[in-house]
Amino acid sequence: MGFLKKKFRSVKKLPTWIYWLPARFMQLYVRLFFRVRIVDPNDHIGQARGAVSVTWHNRLMFFAVLFPAKARKRTVAVVSASRDGQYIADFISILGLKSLRGSSSKKGANAYRAGIKAIREGYNVSFTPDGPRGPRYVMKSGPVALASVTGTGIIPIAVNASRCWSVKSWDRFQIPKPFSTLTLVLGDMIPIPENLDEAGIETYRKKVEDILNEISVDPPEHS
Repeated sequence: MGFLKKKFRSVKKLPTWIYWLPARFMQLYVRLFFRVRIVDPNDHIGQARGAVSVTWHNRLMFFAVLFPAKARKRTVAVVSASRDGQYIADFISILGLKSLRGSSSKKGANAYRAGIKAIREGYNVSFTPDGPRGPRYVMKSGPVALASVTGTGIIPIAVNASRCWSVKSWDRFQIPKPFSTLTLVLGDMIPIPENLDEAGIETYRKKVEDILNEISVDPPEHS
């Protein structure tokens, strides 16, 4: 058993077709077992182009499938350059999302340059700004730096489950319970001034972090 586990962990990339059935199952599962609410007063889903978005790492379970296909096709997700990140990138590709490989701790410069190019081509670039290692609900500065250099704004996005299980991980990753309500919240776009210096980036980093925490609601414990 240990040999098989070691062998699997040595595989850096699986054939992309393997993810087709799990992706379709996830879409069907959400449709059948959850009530979905979308709060998007500014119609970011229908209209946003060339923006940066941020969502906390522990709310990614059903994040992609809550958006319509058209929105997914114009979104690029920043995904860790690790082996696990490769699995995620391949999985979300089945759902129509592109990915940039990198993070704050590995190949970040590559992702930053690719993010500039993606935004200038009209794609929305999606970050999990407390990943890949936390601390939970503390935002890194990358999204603000990218928005500032490209002259765009940041859209805070939350997925709030009315009931969920929490994994014992650094981010307390949330697994929504069947028959609960999933609320996708897209907040007001936060304009980011161009060419911010380090102090300015920190000011807006904290501002975006606070707003994202305001719209990200944790369910009561033992719910």
